[in-house]
Amino acid sequence: MSIVTGAETASPQPRLRFVHIAAVAAGNGLEFFDFLLYSTFALYIGKVYFPNHDPVVSLLLSLATFGIGFITRPIGGLVLGHVGDRIGRKPAMLISFALMGVGGLGLAVTPTYAQIGLAAPVLVIIARLVQGFALGGEVGPSTAFLIEAAPARRRGLVGAMQSESQAFANLSASLVAVLLAFIMTTAALQAWGWRIGFLVGLSIVPFGLLVRRGLPETAPHRTGGPPRSTVREPIPWGLVFLGVALLGSGTINTYVGQYMTTYALDTLHMSAKVAFGVGVVNGVCNLVFVPIGGWASDRIGRKTLMIPGAILSAAVMLPGLAFVLSHPTPLALYAMTAVVTIPSAVGGAGLLVALTESFPASMRCLSVGLIYAVAISIFGGTAQFVVAWLTHATHQPMAPAYYRFVASAIGIAAMFALPESAPARLAARAAKLEALEAVTAAAL
Repeated sequence: MSIVTGAETASPQPRLRFVHIAAVAAGNGLEFFDFLLYSTFALYIGKVYFPNHDPVVSLLLSLATFGIGFITRPIGGLVLGHVGDRIGRKPAMLISFALMGVGGLGLAVTPTYAQIGLAAPVLVIIARLVQGFALGGEVGPSTAFLIEAAPARRRGLVGAMQSESQAFANLSASLVAVLLAFIMTTAALQAWGWRIGFLVGLSIVPFGLLVRRGLPETAPHRTGGPPRSTVREPIPWGLVFLGVALLGSGTINTYVGQYMTTYALDTLHMSAKVAFGVGVVNGVCNLVFVPIGGWASDRIGRKTLMIPGAILSAAVMLPGLAFVLSHPTPLALYAMTAVVTIPSAVGGAGLLVALTESFPASMRCLSVGLIYAVAISIFGGTAQFVVAWLTHATHQPMAPAYYRFVASAIGIAAMFALPESAPARLAARAAKLEALEAVTAAAL
């Protein structure tokens, strides 16, 4: 299988500053904060916008609406990915950020079903579609920017800020939920308190737009590099299929992990204060260990970390959830979350980096953004709904672990097929090859 590597670009790139990384990561984090906040409050939102005598049906309708936000992700990846490759990374990131603010505003102010009837769920669905479009168009340009602006030997660390910002978003959403659960009654939180979280995210939008406007451009044809070729480069379909398998597996793992908040409420019947703590544990683990994984992947290689991390995380999920079911305590739930999340965070830190740096710069935004959006839409958008349905339909509380295990097995197979892309490992490999050729030449 022939894989195109995009490590080569002779165009001068702007000097990467901490403020640039912070601006991209903060913007990306805010977009994921708004998107994930819906998942955190899914049980309550379902009761407000999808009232039903059967609470299971209400929950499934709410999770289905969460999944609707994934439908427009490929469209956003296609449209804004094209903008990022043809016009520039910065314009694409500005557009996606502004649209996420619009979608968040819609969720924050839409009246309830009791107030305006069917118009309420319709408006919520529209807001989710706008958010999905924005988030689908964010990942490609923002990841391309980080990879292109970073020194070659620090791509893993800098590129991991993409995942780091998502971890920060997950942690922030969970902390907001925990805080609201402590200061409000359950009735108030369910009725209107969850809206406060979206208003918190909206307050940062003007600042984020201002900071992103000051970003340099990293697209080669926008930074004084060689003009874009009129000859279209062949699409590396092998890499495309591997990317879908990798990101599909990764997103199922991610969203099953986030579903554990709802699982704690709905299946384990724990309090909101305890359940929202799952997201805090998940977020802290990712926040601490993703940068470690990114730093290590620059030194020992992407695959060297990805494969063991995925195997270990999958191996401990089944016994971990079984232990929680037999010992349904907050400590057991939090311990299981940490044990599953840590190896996944270390190993997965270099996944998106490896995929992005493998594509040529001329098709990087569109390719990575579209692959990510398609994989997330198909597998991430359905993960929580499928897990909830399986749990209730089969009366099998181990369903989340089984579903995640199968997804992990597919992802691990794809990891073995993905070529190594870390510059340090490639340089070491090239040096060994040169030394071997020199010894062979001397022997002859």
